[in-house]
Amino acid sequence: MTGYPSLCMMIDGERVAAEARRTHQVVNPATEETLGELPLADAADLDRALDAARRGFRLWRDAPAQQRAAVLSGAASLLRQRADHLACAATLEEGKTLAEARMEVMMAAALFDFYAGEAHRIYGRTLVRPAGQRSTVTKEPVGPVAAFAPWNFPIGNPGRKLGAPIAAGCSVILKAAEEAPASALGVLQALYDAGLPKEVAQAVFGVPDEVSRHLLGSPVIRKLSFTGSTAVGKHLVRLASEDMKRTTMELGGHGPVLVFKDTDVEAVLDTMVPHKFRNAGQVCVASTRFLVEEEIYERFVDGFAARARTLRVANGLLPEAQMGPMANARRPAAMEKLIGDAARRGAQIRAGGTPMGNQGFFFAPTVLSNVPTDADVMNEEPFGPVALCRPFRNEEEAIAEANRLPYGLAAYAWTADAKRQRRLGREIEAGMIGINSVAIGGADAPFGGVKWSGHGHEDGPEGVEACLVTKALHEGAVP
Repeated sequence: MTGYPSLCMMIDGERVAAEARRTHQVVNPATEETLGELPLADAADLDRALDAARRGFRLWRDAPAQQRAAVLSGAASLLRQRADHLACAATLEEGKTLAEARMEVMMAAALFDFYAGEAHRIYGRTLVRPAGQRSTVTKEPVGPVAAFAPWNFPIGNPGRKLGAPIAAGCSVILKAAEEAPASALGVLQALYDAGLPKEVAQAVFGVPDEVSRHLLGSPVIRKLSFTGSTAVGKHLVRLASEDMKRTTMELGGHGPVLVFKDTDVEAVLDTMVPHKFRNAGQVCVASTRFLVEEEIYERFVDGFAARARTLRVANGLLPEAQMGPMANARRPAAMEKLIGDAARRGAQIRAGGTPMGNQGFFFAPTVLSNVPTDADVMNEEPFGPVALCRPFRNEEEAIAEANRLPYGLAAYAWTADAKRQRRLGREIEAGMIGINSVAIGGADAPFGGVKWSGHGHEDGPEGVEACLVTKALHEGAVP
């Protein structure tokens, strides 16, 4: 990719440029240079998108499964063909390393392929009734979907928001993040190029509260799908409730990692350190609170800090980069505030703890030990490259700390005890749990949380199910 693409909105098949509209400057987080000017929607743009979504739903709900599957599988092939181009755009606007961005393209392609299959598996059933009566249960698309995607996975999140509704027969208005628009537009373009009718999916950008209130205030929209912070998610659920819209909410997390003394400490560190610092820690399922059994605690913290200090932090376009910058200027400032509060309350900074360089939004991979539970960072999702370490004495204490917060998205545990593995799987309150593994996602696996981490699921058959409504039809004998 030799340059950053021109930016637009996509409404009813038209590339809507800035013209006289307000714009948002898209900034490269590694250099702080402006990449482009993104047009922001006004009320007329949003009304036009709603009208297209209304027409698109009437068209797409009747499209045969073979057509919906062909579009999704075709888009998957195009994403793979365009992987280098899309990955470079994602790195330019979000900051992650090229290797991570390429993996994200493959994730979106795999999800489209899976949903292509699921389009053929939207089943109903016939109930047993006396002669002359007939009762059936069918699944139908819920209707036009308003989908809001964040910036941290600028390819994968739009893929999730678009794939399931399209498989189910819904139309979609996607509002991806203004910080990373080119990636989302690239995913949508692959769907268009694979044959998706222009009315079925729209991409708009704008002032978030303006867009959300306008779209969710319209009776055209029948479902809200949102990935983002718990605070914003609660606000959007309240807006959606006014019209009883269906919701799928993938919200914040504060992932605990329970490490027991019967495990291989070095092997755990080799896995968990890269996992913690991928995408500069800006991951909703990030491992964050490392709860380590007392007997191995100091060894674990020393090893974690030593590995963190050797990570190569650089522009994500450089081949040697193991961690890129944070995505925007807000994140390093938030990190400094949280780490400063923890240090004042008694936490020890074992690695990092400060911004890096004088250009870009780089922050050093950070390890804090003996972090008190009343520190802000132990109670608020840090969403950054910081590992929080605390010792525990026994299994009950570890589980109590893992479940202490109102979040319940992802959790991890490392132990060789098979009975303990089952107990942890049962007792830890999270929507996804990795036991001796960090591989908790997949195109065929449900992705979602409990408590303040949201409700509903994306990915897997559950992702399509969330875009369907159930109808029961009862027929009596003809008089």
